Formats: sequence, structure tokens, C-alpha cells
Amino acid sequence: MSRNWISFPRSEGKASRQAHCDLPDGSYERELGREGFFGPATHMYHRHRPTDWLRFEGELKPRAFDTSHLGEFGPTPWDACGLLQNAHMKMRIWEMQSSMEQLARNADGDDLLFIHRGAGRLFCDYGHLEIKEGDYIVIPRSTMWRLESSEPVRILMIEASGGGYMLPDKGMLGPHAIFDPAVLDTPVIDDRFLAQQDESEWEVRVKKNGHVSKIVYPFNPLDAIGWKGDLAPVRVNWRDIRPLLSDRYHLPPSAHTTFVANRFVVCTFAPRPFETDPGALKVPFFHNNDDYDEVIFYHQGEFFSRDNIHPGMISWHPVGFTHGPHPKALQNAFDQKSRGTDEVAVMIDTRDSLEADERAEGVEWEGYAKSWNAGGEQ
Repeated sequence: MSRNWISFPRSEGKASRQAHCDLPDGSYERELGREGFFGPATHMYHRHRPTDWLRFEGELKPRAFDTSHLGEFGPTPWDACGLLQNAHMKMRIWEMQSSMEQLARNADGDDLLFIHRGAGRLFCDYGHLEIKEGDYIVIPRSTMWRLESSEPVRILMIEASGGGYMLPDKGMLGPHAIFDPAVLDTPVIDDRFLAQQDESEWEVRVKKNGHVSKIVYPFNPLDAIGWKGDLAPVRVNWRDIRPLLSDRYHLPPSAHTTFVANRFVVCTFAPRPFETDPGALKVPFFHNNDDYDEVIFYHQGEFFSRDNIHPGMISWHPVGFTHGPHPKALQNAFDQKSRGTDEVAVMIDTRDSLEADERAEGVEWEGYAKSWNAGGEQ
């Protein structure tokens, strides 16, 4: 269904002619927008910071979780710890302590694996693929797979429940911007893959409707000798991503979209130079969550818009309130001390409200909502 938004661009009082640039003296900009930065929007200019609240009461508030405190994972990805979920997306964290002795198969949707720590080898229906820290691996629905590693591998798992992953429409930028599809690697049928084929008993653990069943074979079902087609797991590392840059304008998070799924997107914040125009904002702008819950998994580096955040933490900003940079980051809104950002993070924006898993609530930072107030709890 096409949308014909009521459109009537106006300007009232003191306002900037260009969003995120040359703000009226002493003001703070807040964006009220629809459809995740793609719909109609208005920019308000306030005397006070929109996040200088005294307190939250009720269920709605910004929340953060420290997944580095989670442990005791089981031997398969279906033993992962749930974090956040809705009907279309399930976000989990899993640490593989040793090589998988079973095969996994997700009949509920595509899986996106982000390798937060460690390295190893993926074996699947399609062949063998080396993996390392910083890799995204898209595993199509019902693909059989397992991982081998001599060290623990910690993985952020993002399931597209009932759906699949696609590349974003890059519009007038062309298909080769951000990353060229040619950098996507697929599994290969090589000597290592052929060597793991045997006639011993193998078990496949299949997840369907959230329940796990077992299928036992008298041989290794990863016994392909070849394949052809355009459906296969793909791998891209965040280091392959070349972020969009603008010297004169702070781009919205949607400019960093990596994958698109049904009713949610996955974006990657990778190191990039700061804007150089003296009038351009150099930190994320204050904005409302009017259509999407916003989640960020912090992978590595210095997170320039947040205080007291370290790798392995997750922030969750549900629909319903304004958010933006922490007070210390806002001090550098127009004059950064370094040449560029040093953060790597995975952002998931969901069109439908999320719910937190009980285990995630056990590692929640209770003072997060107060961390925007300069005098509040840290």
C-alpha cells in the first residue's frame, strides 16, 4: 500500500534552515520523524536538553544489559541466552566452548551470526567457511550447520523469524556503495569439507516453533559433492564495510544499514571520520522513537555517544521517548578532539515492540535511565 503522507513543510520561530547544522544559539535540536528517518519529520529547537528528565515511572524507559556477565551456555546454538524478541526477530547471545558435536538447523527463520569474539570454521550443507571476529554470517532457513574451534567463540545471534535477510536498496548510491556484493564470501567444497564427511552416526537438532527435535543419521548429512544456485550462506566482515561519509551533515543511522529483514533492519556502525564543517553536528542528534524500537550491541572501541558503555553491552530504547547523546558526548557536539570515531557496533531497529528475556534482565544496568542526567546515577 502506497503512503500519501500529509505534507506541509513550514518553519516557525527560530529554526535552522538545514537539519543537524547551524543550530540557533543556545538551542538543542530534536527530530520527530516517522518510518525510521524515511518518513515526514520536524525538527524542534529547545532551550533545554530533551533528555534532562528527573526520573521514569512505569514500564517505559531506556534500558541496558551487560552480556559479558552471561555464562553457562550449552553445546548448541539452541542453548543460547535470549536477550530481546518479538514475533519477527529474536536476539540471543551464545558462547561455544568447544567444537559442536551435533548439527543445528533452524526451521523458524534465517539466522544472522555476528562473531563477537573468537575464530573457527563453519561446516554446512554448502561446504566450509573460515570465520573470525567481526564476521556477519547469514545462514538461510533450514540450513544444516556446525562450528569447529579450538577456543571459545562468542556469537550474537539475530533470527529473522519466519523471514529472510536481504541487502538494502542503496538507491542513487548504486549497488557497490557501503560494500560491494562481490566481497560476500560463500562456503566452498574443499579438502577440509570432504575430509569431515564420514559414515558414523550424526545428530541434527532442529528448532521449529521454538521447540528442538532430533534427527539421527547413520552418516554425516553434510555429504554434498557440489552445488549451484543463488541461495547459500554468505559472510561479510565489518572491516569490509565502507561507511557513507558527509563532511557537512551528520547522517542518520539508516545510512549504515547492512541487512534488511521483515519488519526490522540491521545496521553497522564502523569507524569513520567526523564531520569537518564547523556548523555540523558531530554526535547523534536527539530524536524520538516514533515507529521503531532501537537496539545497539557494542562490539569494540570507544563509543563516542555513550558514557560507561563497554564491549558486550546492549542498549534498548523502546518507542515512546526522546533519546540522544549522553551529556559528556554532547560537550563535543561541534568540536571533536579526535579525527574520527573508533567504535564498532551492531544496531537492530524493529518495527514491532520488543520484550526482554528473563536472563537478560538478570544482567541489566539499573541506572541506565539516569545516565543522561549530568548529576544522575552513573
